[in-house]
Amino acid sequence: MEWETDRSLQLRLAAALLVLVLLPFLFTTTMTAAFNHAVFPLAEALTDAEFGTISLDRRLVAVLTLVGLAVAYSRGSRVALDSTNANVIAREDAPALYGRVERLAATAEMPAPDVALVRSSAPNAFATGRSREDATVAVTTGLRERLDDDELDAVLAHELAHIKNRDATVMSVAFLLPTVTFVVATLTYRVLTSFLKSLSYMHAGSRDAGRAIAVVIVLFVVTAAVTITISAIFWAASFVLFQLLSQYREYAADRGAAAITGDPLALASALATIDDELAALPDRDLRALDGGAEALYIVSLELPMFNDDDGDDSILSQELFPNSHPPTAERIERLRELAGNAGR
Repeated sequence: MEWETDRSLQLRLAAALLVLVLLPFLFTTTMTAAFNHAVFPLAEALTDAEFGTISLDRRLVAVLTLVGLAVAYSRGSRVALDSTNANVIAREDAPALYGRVERLAATAEMPAPDVALVRSSAPNAFATGRSREDATVAVTTGLRERLDDDELDAVLAHELAHIKNRDATVMSVAFLLPTVTFVVATLTYRVLTSFLKSLSYMHAGSRDAGRAIAVVIVLFVVTAAVTITISAIFWAASFVLFQLLSQYREYAADRGAAAITGDPLALASALATIDDELAALPDRDLRALDGGAEALYIVSLELPMFNDDDGDDSILSQELFPNSHPPTAERIERLRELAGNAGR
């Protein structure tokens, strides 16, 4: 099989970059409108004071957006590696593994990336990096132990395809976007709940003082509710877009791996093995591997999105959102079709 540039993937990546630029403007514009037309009018009605309005400096938003993207571009891959406890290793530490990566990279006519190792029994792998020349392929110890030579080559080729398609670069930046909006909503929620709990210890010394406290409480709750709601909406939107992009890029990398190795069935076998092994592992082992980079892996961990403090009950069902990966069975079927077409 010959390597073919996936034009549809390139268009989707360009659209994702456009969304990364536009979302901060939409977020700040929405927040400004909410405060000017909801929070401030309510505050004026309760206090008889003039709050005026706030204006949005689009130049400042543009500068902050560019700075944020620059930070994400420079640190995104490092964050992904650190969050999964992946350690870049030297060639002498794993010469056979490095040799495989270098051989496959030469076949794909691309620079050989660095190799990182994640000490985990869960078989998986991912690629990250700022460019084709500055990329890293990370594999778990469980992956090396459970796959045969052809399957391991196929998985490594899949990750190299991500790098060659440049989607590893975009995903390294894009996976921080849902995280930021989620953190805003989460921190606001925690501040709100802590504030409400603290009210039980407050005592009003007079009727006027009690009214003042009530006004402060109402304004604080409304402000927090507005912030949480808007942050949650933008988080959901960015998360869904991120997941849908992640799904398509997996199909593209599967085709790329088949082109590099010339053996689609080896990747199909590897995906089946990884999927079966992950299904047999306890959730705590998978959570240790997650680190927020679940969408970057070759096979989805399929963990509940949010859990209670004990980590047992799912607060928000993952079924509400698209998975970060296509169904493994569908990916395997497509690879078998590729193998059948190649044999004709």
